[in-house]
Amino acid sequence: MAAAALAQAPVAADPRLIVPLDLPSVDEARAMVEALGEAVTFYKVGLELFAGGEGMTLARELKAAGKQVFLDWKLHDIGTTVQRSAAVLAGAGCDFLTVHGEPQVMAAAVRGKGASNLKVLAVTVLTSLTDADLAEMGFVDGARALVERRIHQAIAAGCDGVIASPHEASLARALGGKDFLVVTPGVRPDWSAKNDQARAATPREALQAGASHIVCGRPITAANDPREAALRVAAEMAGA
Repeated sequence: MAAAALAQAPVAADPRLIVPLDLPSVDEARAMVEALGEAVTFYKVGLELFAGGEGMTLARELKAAGKQVFLDWKLHDIGTTVQRSAAVLAGAGCDFLTVHGEPQVMAAAVRGKGASNLKVLAVTVLTSLTDADLAEMGFVDGARALVERRIHQAIAAGCDGVIASPHEASLARALGGKDFLVVTPGVRPDWSAKNDQARAATPREALQAGASHIVCGRPITAANDPREAALRVAAEMAGA
């Protein structure tokens, strides 16, 4: 859809689009949320803002403004610590939380969230990693085989879904069923650069493969007009 047409068309935010606020400061993140306005309803708050000390403050502000919040903190620790951390974050009213896809970690996070509405998502294999990277790290399996194993383990642990690249979204959907959450980072429209994503796909391709949500960052947040870029991605998603 042309930029002029997007400017004239009614705003149609797609709740399946998650925009990461991977910015150096909470003030820059707030400015980005303001620039995106009603075009985006779901935001990811990651480790960069958490390290700055105001990640949870921003998460609460977003929830108060009626937005959905995805805490991409990839918890990875002993079971007791993960369980207690998940319980605290569940009490904050956030929507999605990532943990590393190891059986004990996943099971602990599920116990910690209890009966809350927090959805625990297991990170299978980071989308920046190739088979060669995994071999260097000591894994025998390539990315797809490792993702498959971790999806089975996530289901057994009671996770609500997984983080998987668009290339493994169809596998996650087939194994997890229709209600399983499949959140795909590494989504790059044809008109944007791939950056550091080794296993990327377009929004249309990711959704057609079985993604329930897509994470699209720099094509939107680094655009001259982030709101226009977000609407352009949403228009692509609508046609999937």
